[in-house]
Amino acid sequence: MSRRKGRGTAEEKADIDLTPMLDVVFIMLIFFIVTASFTKEVGLGVNIPEPNDNPPPEDGMENILISVTPADEVMIDNRRVDVRSVRSIIEQKHAENPKAVVIIKADIASTAATYVAIADAAREAKVNQVSLVPDGMKK
Repeated sequence: MSRRKGRGTAEEKADIDLTPMLDVVFIMLIFFIVTASFTKEVGLGVNIPEPNDNPPPEDGMENILISVTPADEVMIDNRRVDVRSVRSIIEQKHAENPKAVVIIKADIASTAATYVAIADAAREAKVNQVSLVPDGMKK
């Protein structure tokens, strides 16, 4: 008889109780559901102006026009220019015409990083009037 009791306890010890593990899993599931419902993603809302077919009024001054292609290439006076040299070109053109403003004509497929780099270069060149004109908008 004593052998059977010893054997029976050995089989009982081999069973794994999954109840505590399931409790932990359910508590973690509840924690992730609750924390996921309170997190909000923060984004930057960009308002792109509507395309306007009317040209700006001519004041007898030429503005500094900088174009950005869909491949993020910077074009000034129909020449491809490195982003690092944009500031010196803007300084030169601004010295020739102090009332000129910088107009960035960026393609809709270009990245915002290129626009920001050009706008920063214009502000470093002491030109505070920078305008964005979207190009390639779908109608």
